[in-house]
Amino acid sequence: MSRARSTTDTPPLRGGSPPPLDLGRLPAVTAALAERAAEHDRDATFPYEGFAHVHAAGLLTATVGARHGGPGASLADTVRILRALGAGDPAVALVSAMTLFTHAAEARTPSWPGAAYAELLAASAEGPALVNALRVEPQLGSPVRGGLPATTARRDGGNWRLTGRKIYSTGAVGLSHLLVFARTDEDPVRVGSFVVRAGRPGLTVEPTWDHVGLRASRSDDVVLDSVRVPLDDVLHLAPAGDTPGARPDAVTGAWNALGLPALYLGVARAALDWLTGFLHERVPTALGAPLATLPRFRTAVGEIEASLLGADTLVDTYARRVDAGDAEAAREAGAIKVLATRAAISAVEAAVALTGNHGLTRANPLQRHHRDVLCSRVHTPQDDSVLLALGGAVLDRAAPGSPAATSHGTPPATTSRTQKGN
Repeated sequence: MSRARSTTDTPPLRGGSPPPLDLGRLPAVTAALAERAAEHDRDATFPYEGFAHVHAAGLLTATVGARHGGPGASLADTVRILRALGAGDPAVALVSAMTLFTHAAEARTPSWPGAAYAELLAASAEGPALVNALRVEPQLGSPVRGGLPATTARRDGGNWRLTGRKIYSTGAVGLSHLLVFARTDEDPVRVGSFVVRAGRPGLTVEPTWDHVGLRASRSDDVVLDSVRVPLDDVLHLAPAGDTPGARPDAVTGAWNALGLPALYLGVARAALDWLTGFLHERVPTALGAPLATLPRFRTAVGEIEASLLGADTLVDTYARRVDAGDAEAAREAGAIKVLATRAAISAVEAAVALTGNHGLTRANPLQRHHRDVLCSRVHTPQDDSVLLALGGAVLDRAAPGSPAATSHGTPPATTSRTQKGN
């Protein structure tokens, strides 16, 4: 039976190790990413030089655990990083997030095979080594909603042979390591994430990504045709339905639910920055003064700022609570994602409404920020899942006869229905 080996003895980052984590460098990295963000969006090209900037600042390895020689950045630190990267180029931020989340998960609960993770760390010391989990398939959709992947791992001596197709594989063309969610062809079936190195024979990236937003993320299809994976290079291999990697634990889910909205709040901040500059520069002839002097625009900008301030504060506060081991905060992180992404989208939509044709002109970045921020709705956990679970929990607590309802003095069912209706 294949099993993941402990990474306790994995060698640390060394050789060309990146500099220590310095969050003071974030404004410079944001500015560097922003310089070519429009170009990469227009051409739908992968921003390789953007990741070089992020790596040079020590940000791609920020969450590598201390026992591996990394900074061991917290979720609160990661939120700050992703907000800054999102303000510069959200495509860079998104792929960086996947890499940061991977290292953070390994720091919390080691699951990578030792040799494979040592190889990733060595590559990360020398240059940008990007990682992402490829889970979505044409028929399955996202496995977080249940179901078995069609991608199959067949035992072949001392190796597995992977065959299948993954869609929406963010950053596929630039990944160093791909964590491919697949099933075995055994009876009973097991499911896990197989470590696939870039460039392996049989691995092909098909340029299918033609999206309105995050065009530079190159979330293309990945096709695997009998790709060889060493027998032990698999994470969380377990019987189907009992797979730790199929559905994330609460803390892993919280990193995703708080980290990703942070990058889109960065997009919204970039939109607000452009808006304020535009309002100062725009001087209609009839007014004879900048639009920024009008109470209507000052009030509208105040509304946007208040909304973003509230969302930023929520994300930051919950990130610190999760770092402190607050289990309730981890469970509630999905609701914070809903609120934060809605605030980010509303902020950019308000900026577009205030600027009219100027905001939708391709020469201006606001239309790009608008397209990019809409992608925040796509990420797991999605709003419907969060709200269904949240609403169900509230209603269950309030159900007549439940312990919570009794403790709060809710009248019994026979006396509480004083009016007809729902």
